[in-house]
Amino acid sequence: MRKPRADGGRASKTLTFPTTTAGLVALGDWLTTEQVTLVGMESTGVYWKPVFFMLEDRVPEVWLLNAEHLRNVPGRKTDVADSAWIAQLIEHGLVRPSFVPPPSIRELRDLTRHRRTLIEERTRVIQRLEKVLQDAGIKLSSVASTLLTKTGRAILDALLAGVSDPVELAELAKGRLRSKIPQLTEALRGTFRVDHHGLLVGQMLAHVDFLDEAIVTLDARITTTVAPYEPVLERVVTIPGIARKTAVSLVAEIGVDMDRFATPGHLASWAGICPGNNASGGRRKSGRTRHGSAWLKTALTEAAQAAAPHQGHLPGRAPRQHPRPTRNAQSDRRDPPRPTCGLLARRARPGRLHRPRWRLGHPPALRRAPRTPARPTTQRPRPTRHRHARDRRRHLTTGPRRWACAGGILTSVAAFFATEQNR
Repeated sequence: MRKPRADGGRASKTLTFPTTTAGLVALGDWLTTEQVTLVGMESTGVYWKPVFFMLEDRVPEVWLLNAEHLRNVPGRKTDVADSAWIAQLIEHGLVRPSFVPPPSIRELRDLTRHRRTLIEERTRVIQRLEKVLQDAGIKLSSVASTLLTKTGRAILDALLAGVSDPVELAELAKGRLRSKIPQLTEALRGTFRVDHHGLLVGQMLAHVDFLDEAIVTLDARITTTVAPYEPVLERVVTIPGIARKTAVSLVAEIGVDMDRFATPGHLASWAGICPGNNASGGRRKSGRTRHGSAWLKTALTEAAQAAAPHQGHLPGRAPRQHPRPTRNAQSDRRDPPRPTCGLLARRARPGRLHRPRWRLGHPPALRRAPRTPARPTTQRPRPTRHRHARDRRRHLTTGPRRWACAGGILTSVAAFFATEQNR
C-alpha cells in the first residue's frame, strides 16, 4: 500500500494475507481502515476472481491488470516485489484496467461458456463413437450424413440388442435413407461384438444422452437470464450471420454497456481481431493480432462463416455502387468494375487465375496465360466461380478476410448496443 506522508513523499506498507475467505475479509477490513480508494491486482488465471469479487463491494475502485503490462526488471520476481511494483505503476498512471463485466453479465458468461464446453464434449464423444464403429467394420457414416440421426440411433440400438443381420439393420432406415438401403446393407456388414464394442458404444450413447439433457437445462436457464436484454437481442439478430445463440454469446462476452470502450475500434482491438502495431527503425514488422478472448473470437468466426453465403452488407456500410458484370456481358468484359465494399470484396492479386474475372482488378488481356501442364493430372480443376456457399465461406474466413468480416460484425453489434443504451 502506498499513500502520501504528512511531511511529503510517499509511505509504503506491505502486509501478507491468505487467500481464504477469512483472509480476504481481513484484507478488506485493512484496506477500509487505511482508507484505500484504488486497488490494483494482477490477472492470474482464475485465481484473481475470489479476490476481485470480495473487494469490489468494499473498495471504491478495483483494477484488474493484464500480466503482460506489468513486466519488471528480470531477477526481481517475488510476490512482495510485484505488489510494490504494481502499486507504483498505478500511482504513476502507467497501466490501464482490464474490462470486467458486471455481475449479471458474468453469470450469463459462465452459463454460455459452460454450454459451449458441453457441446464440444458432445462432439468429442461422437467422434470416439465413430472410431469404435470403424474398429468394428461398421461404415454407417459413409452412407448417413451423421451418426446420431433417427436412423443412426435406431441402428445403434439394434446393434446393442444383438441384431447383426445387415439386411435387418438396413430396414430400419427412415426418410431419405430409404433410397440407400443397398448401400446401408453393405456398410453395416461388419464384425460388431456386443461384449466388447457394445460396452463402449452403450456408455458413449449414455454420455451423449446426459449431455443432451444438460444442454437443454442450460438453455432454459440462459433464456431466463437474458430476459432483460431481449430488446437488444432482437436488434442484433438482424445482422447477417448472427443467430440468437451467437447474439447471446456476444452479450455475455462484451456486455451491453459500450461506455467502457471509447470507439468501436477500441472494442475490436480489445477483442483481438484487428492488426497490431509493430514498427521499429522505420520498418513495419509482423502486425499479428493480439491475444483476445478465445470465446469471443469463436463466436465472431462462426458469425463470419454464416455471413459468407448471404453476399450482403453489414449495417452501417454503403451498398455496392456498381453491379457485378455477368458472364455474357460484352460491354464490360474488357474493364469490369471492381467491387467497392461488401462482405466478399477482395484485393486483386495478379496470377490467381482460379478467381473469376470480375474479382481481378485488371483487364483480361493483361493476365498471364495459364501454363500447359507437362503431363496430365488426375486432380480436379479449381472452380472458376464460387458455385456453392461452401466455396465462398472458405475464401472469406481465411486470414485477414475472416477478421475483417468479424470486425465489421462486432462494430455493428457495438452500434446496436450503444443505440439501445441511449434510448
